[in-house]
Amino acid sequence: MDNQPFRAIIINKGEDGATQCALSSLDRSQLPDGEVIVRIRYSTLNYKDALAISGRSPVVRKFPMVPGIDFAGVVESSRDARFSAGDEVILNGWGVGETQWGGLAQYAVVKGDWLIPMPRGMSALQAMSIGTAGYTAMLCVMALQDHGVQPESGPILVTGANGGVGTIAIAILSRLGYSVTASTGRIEQSDYLIALGASGIMDRNTLGEPGKPLQKECWAAAVDCVGGQTLANVLAGTRYGGVVAACGLAQSMDLPATVAPFILRGVSLLGIDSVYVSRERRMEAWNRLASQLDPRIVEGNTRVIGLGEAIAAAKELLEGKVRGRLVIDTGR
Repeated sequence: MDNQPFRAIIINKGEDGATQCALSSLDRSQLPDGEVIVRIRYSTLNYKDALAISGRSPVVRKFPMVPGIDFAGVVESSRDARFSAGDEVILNGWGVGETQWGGLAQYAVVKGDWLIPMPRGMSALQAMSIGTAGYTAMLCVMALQDHGVQPESGPILVTGANGGVGTIAIAILSRLGYSVTASTGRIEQSDYLIALGASGIMDRNTLGEPGKPLQKECWAAAVDCVGGQTLANVLAGTRYGGVVAACGLAQSMDLPATVAPFILRGVSLLGIDSVYVSRERRMEAWNRLASQLDPRIVEGNTRVIGLGEAIAAAKELLEGKVRGRLVIDTGR
């Protein structure tokens, strides 16, 4: 690999401890050692990436760091026999953007175990329009189904419905025949959520305040992207034997709940990890996304920006001003 420069967003710590973030030009010799060199075509800007860029939360574990927890690209060279030059690949998680250089760059060097092949019929742009958010949404759906939740089980609640996970969870569930209620703080965008497949809309404030340990049994299952008091109320309102898949903490990491829903209604709370899930499980999720998610959903749910726009967009994302997906075209 030659030493032609490439662009990357670099996060550093200043002498005062403050996070410093800038779009930089790097020499390829500065890339870390690894098994597979990938030329990144597209990455995304996730909530975790925005936290890393802003320094608002200690996402980054070592410096300097290239943020970006996912990417899609083309193998340039490989020491792993499973991959050859020209292969299209996807990466989600595995600590990239936190402890390993990530996807907000034009090149990455990673372990072969972290990569999966691009599903047949899916483009790099489509993959990142889905991104870690959509992949996490599919993991949530798979978990609910693994625990016996079927369309005839009853209505499913999706919290944080206008976010990246929420929008795609609604689209997948509705296409599979489930009745979905969307909880959102952006009621003015109800028509958009209904177009995705939601059959009902809730104001998030209904779930955001402290409530009784056990409430009216409303939901057969839920996908919670919010955490905190919202998740506590979701659990309290889940039907007997229901299932809640928790994958986010947009409201809080705390869970101010009681054991009542678990021991009196047999409710199951499933934690959804997208970072270290097995390669086989993530390949299943991506192949199901290729077949079960209408590509037009992600096209209408995506804004493509250049690498140089990512830092400013991170602020928008943290302020709740972004709907759906932000895809980064590393060539722009």
